Order: sequence, then structure tokens, then C-alpha cells
Amino acid sequence: MIRLTEMLARFASRPPFSAAPDAAARIIRNGFIDTVATMIAGRKEPVVRIVRQHVEARRSTAREASVLLAAERLPAQDAALINGTAAHALDYDDVALAGHPSAVLVPALLAEGEAIGASGADLLRAYLVGYEAWADLVNRDADPYHIKGWHPTAVFGTVAATAAIASLRQLSVENCRHAIALSASMAAGLVANFGSMTKPFHAGRAASSAVEAVHLAMRGMTASPDAIEHHAGFLAAISPKGNLDLERSADGLGQSLRILESGLSVKKYPICYATHRVIDAVIDLARDGNLGPDDVSSVHASVGVAQASMLRNHAPATALEAKFSLEFAVASALVARAVGLAQLSDEFVNSPPVRRAMRKVEISTVQTTCPIEPAFAFSDRVRIRLADGRQLDSGEIRFARGNAKLPLGQEELKAKFFDCVTGAEHIDAAALYARLAGLDAVRNVRELAGEPALT
Repeated sequence: MIRLTEMLARFASRPPFSAAPDAAARIIRNGFIDTVATMIAGRKEPVVRIVRQHVEARRSTAREASVLLAAERLPAQDAALINGTAAHALDYDDVALAGHPSAVLVPALLAEGEAIGASGADLLRAYLVGYEAWADLVNRDADPYHIKGWHPTAVFGTVAATAAIASLRQLSVENCRHAIALSASMAAGLVANFGSMTKPFHAGRAASSAVEAVHLAMRGMTASPDAIEHHAGFLAAISPKGNLDLERSADGLGQSLRILESGLSVKKYPICYATHRVIDAVIDLARDGNLGPDDVSSVHASVGVAQASMLRNHAPATALEAKFSLEFAVASALVARAVGLAQLSDEFVNSPPVRRAMRKVEISTVQTTCPIEPAFAFSDRVRIRLADGRQLDSGEIRFARGNAKLPLGQEELKAKFFDCVTGAEHIDAAALYARLAGLDAVRNVRELAGEPALT
């Protein structure tokens, strides 16, 4: 068995790159742009209010990092908690590695980066460390995590963000090892809580726990040197069948960058990513056939087993529940020919046309697996039966629009950013977008919140 904890620590402490390579930096910058946008868009969600009240009750006097890039400043750990929760609150943040890497990595690194006066280039490099660590760990188990009940964003995000922050702070190998091993005991998140306020809290808690793990390790807290690979350790605990690869060395981490292979998939719709291929198909078929919901007799959607397990709400009554409902996704696509922020309201979810359309949706599952997105079927498919007896067939749908294999254009990403930031009076949207798009050149990340650089 390899010494995986030690290898991860060495990688975090001494990555084989002094800066994120240009191709990786472009992907990471988009991750920062999109995550800041979704974070600000999610600022008024009830779960964010609850977490802010929770933090307020234990507030200390430290003013290290901005909250939602506004004037309010909190300790880095609390800022990461709020900002991470907000980034995932609308389920509009990017996707990769069976989870949502930027919703954890970006808030954690922004908070800690502000606290220590890091540069934008420092953040890009540290993000890359976190992404590569996440990619190494998530691919060591042959069984899909969502079926087992684990939310990879919370489980792997905690460890990956810890590696990223440890790298940002340039900790010794020993301190990196303690921080990573400690974070493994802080990692958790259940698929059963999808469709509730707890799911976005997973991302915030992972970001916050990463900050805490690093700070504790810096103060001398110790953890087992084999916490990741031990037979009763992190990977074994989340992999009850034991279908683990604990022989593959991690010594080559950072040599061949996985971020260039997997990338980041930017969401086109603020709803569970497991619905996106179906949404694309329904909107296309409705547009091409000029269909309204009354023209449709039934809609049959075929998706993967893990996707179906995530989409647990078959008759949602709230917008939050609707985010994890394939029935709602199809109904919204038929009724509005859109699934956007405007459709994610309790009023729209409970409107008579949407309720009628949801009852027309049938779902079946297939046992295939996508080699690129293992939580998904190899492809989804939609068949629409019309009231006049005709049937429309989408054929196999491999990738959703916005997927790393079918990416949004820069103008589409920019449009999403401005749509998310609209209404945030404390944000100069154009200035913030420009700073994020040129993150490599930002001397101190406090500048993102309009703060003067630390001296």
C-alpha cells in the first residue's frame, strides 16, 4: 500500500509548478468568475441567512475576509462558511470530479487569500493543487459515491481545499500532512439531504473546515500519517465494498494535469446537473416543433441510476425541492422553454400549467456509465408523445451545454455573471468581472472586494 497521505502532503507543500500553466489558468479563472457570480446570486437564499445568523452568534473580532465581497469582514473560517454556502445555494455552480469543486475551493481560497494578502496568481496555483488532489482521490474508488449516499463535494472538497490552503500558505510537508489527515476526519455530506438547505451547507462547511484544519495544524495539532489510506481510514470509510486502488502512486501529481482532461462544466441552468441533458433535449424539441405543454401527451426521460437517485422529488412544492426534480425540469422546459432563475420560485413551481406538465413525465433508468462523468449514464434520452399520436425522439444526449466537452462561450459565461450579479448594489459588476478575468495580475485579492491592498 502506498503512503498516499504523505504523497499528497509533499505535493501540496512542493507542487511541481511555480504557477498555474496558461491552459489550466484559463479554466480556473472561469471557475472563479462563475463561482463568484453564483455566490452573489445566492446571497439572499434562506440557508445563507441562517448560516450568517449562526456565525453572528459566535463572531470574534477578527476581520480577515470579506463576506460576499462586501464591506462586512469576518474571520476567514466564517467567511468561507458563508461564501461557500452562498456559492452552492442556487445549485448553479460548476461541476467536475463527481461534485462541485469551485464552490469549495474558491470561497476557501478567497477567504484565506484575503487573510494573508495573497495574489491572484497565488490563488490560481493553490486552486490547481486542490483540483489535482481531488481528482486523484475521487478516482480511486470503482463504485459511484452518490449511490452509496456520499456527496463528493463535501467529502473530497474538504480534503482538497485543505491541500489548496496548505499550499497557499506554503506549509512544510509535516504541517501539510497533519492538516490533510485532520481534514479527513472533518469530511462528510449525505445525498439524502439533497433538495434541502443542508446541501449548500455541505459546500460552505467543507470550505470552512479546510481553513480550520490548516489553522489547527499550524498551531501544532497532529493527525495520523496514514489517515487517507489506512484500512480504517478516509477512503476505506467511504468505500464499504473496498473497491479501492491503493497501489497507484501519487508521486506524479501535477506532472500530467487532470484539469486539462476533465476541465470544469459550467451550468446553464440553476438546477441539479443530473437534469441538464434532459432539459436541453426538451427545450430543443419544443422549440423545433413549436410545442406548448397542451400539445404534449407524455414525456419519457431515460437517465442513469445515480442521476435518478439524486432527483428524489417527484412532486416538488417549493423551488428548493424543484432543484432536484426531473419532473419539474421537464415541465419548466415545456411551459417556459427555459429553466432559469426566473422559474425557480415557489409561485412558478405551483402554477397550474407546471403542475399539469409534471404529471405527464415518466422516468426510467439505464445501467450504463459515462467514462467522463461516472455519476451519469453514458447518455440520456427523451421521447415526447404528442396529443395527435406522433412521437418525437431526442436520440442519445451525451453532454449538456456548458459541459467541459461542450463549453459555453466567453460571452455566455459573461452574460451569466452579469445576470447573477444584477441587484447586488454593493458590487461594481463590470469592475469585478474585469478583475476576475485578469486574476493573474491582481496583486492582492482584497482588491476583488474593492479593498486596498495589504501593506
